[in-house]
Amino acid sequence: MKGISEKTLIKIKDLKASVKLNNGDMLTTVTNANMELQRGRSYAIVGKSGSGKTSLISIIGLLNREYEGEYLYDGISISALKDRDLSILRANNIGFVFQNYSLIKHLRVWENIELPLLYAKKSFTAKQRHEIIIGLLKSVGLESKENDYPINLSGGEQQRVAIARALAVSPEAILCDEPTGALDKKTGTQIMELLHSVVKENGIMLLLVTHDPDIADTCDTIFEMDGGRITCAKNDT
Repeated sequence: MKGISEKTLIKIKDLKASVKLNNGDMLTTVTNANMELQRGRSYAIVGKSGSGKTSLISIIGLLNREYEGEYLYDGISISALKDRDLSILRANNIGFVFQNYSLIKHLRVWENIELPLLYAKKSFTAKQRHEIIIGLLKSVGLESKENDYPINLSGGEQQRVAIARALAVSPEAILCDEPTGALDKKTGTQIMELLHSVVKENGIMLLLVTHDPDIADTCDTIFEMDGGRITCAKNDT
């Protein structure tokens, strides 16, 4: 699409979003947000609780389409897509990493990583899924934990499994909501080093929400949110 760089994966323009409160009033969560997110680069969104960070990342992650303004994903207008097409786009192109890991407790490590492969549009044979899982476990340093259950893993190990799961379908983007929030400082630093390494190696766009200024500073670009408004606080070009 004209005006969109080949490196640009996501572009939002004049984005606005609101939620309805219990008393019927509307609360604006995102106001006139403008962002251009490129492949192979990392971005952090910082701000106080209630500033709109979660609302914004849920829209960017294609989990919420209740907004005004323009959202282009690889040059495609999201507003033009049907819900089914939106779900397919999300399942095949965006990986998610959350603060609480969101692993399924009754599934073993390899089964948790396998889930995105089962839901992906592309069909994978059992052999292909196994090869992908083994490769991902090696990449996050957990090849010996294949048959363990999440309850038997440390917080850092669980987050590594979550990262492996997010990478399973070779996504174009990884979105993280406080990925180090439940970890100690040393483990959090290790997790960020891992995330940044896979971003650079695979040309993935990384976008994370964090309250930790040290974690945010590891990213190429830092956005600050306040009262639904977003400004660029750092941009290493």
